[in-house]
Amino acid sequence: MKKVFYLKTCDTCRKILGQYDTRNWELREIKTNPITEEEVEDMYKLSGSYEALFNKKSTQIKLQEIDPKALQEKDYKELLLDHYTFLKRPVFLTGNEIFIGNDKANLGKLKEYFFSLKED
Repeated sequence: MKKVFYLKTCDTCRKILGQYDTRNWELREIKTNPITEEEVEDMYKLSGSYEALFNKKSTQIKLQEIDPKALQEKDYKELLLDHYTFLKRPVFLTGNEIFIGNDKANLGKLKEYFFSLKED
């Protein structure tokens, strides 16, 4: 179950995807093929938090007049299912690991993961 959830209009997603061999991965463009509740649950099991999956820079926060400080875990889940921009991206699901977003620490771990695949 190797999946990547990304946005095709996102330059950062394209840049990250371009660095790795994802031929054996299911690539999910989340705008045209939204994430399902089951997929959000799978992500939650690996991340331990809906908030960790949530993009706090989403333009929808302002448009929907959402106060991020008032959100609880159930709210994050509902919003993730409500609109594709609420998912921090890209998300790489390997089956037993998850890599969320484009911050430096996450990208370092993702690089280590793909490097370990080359050694096998």
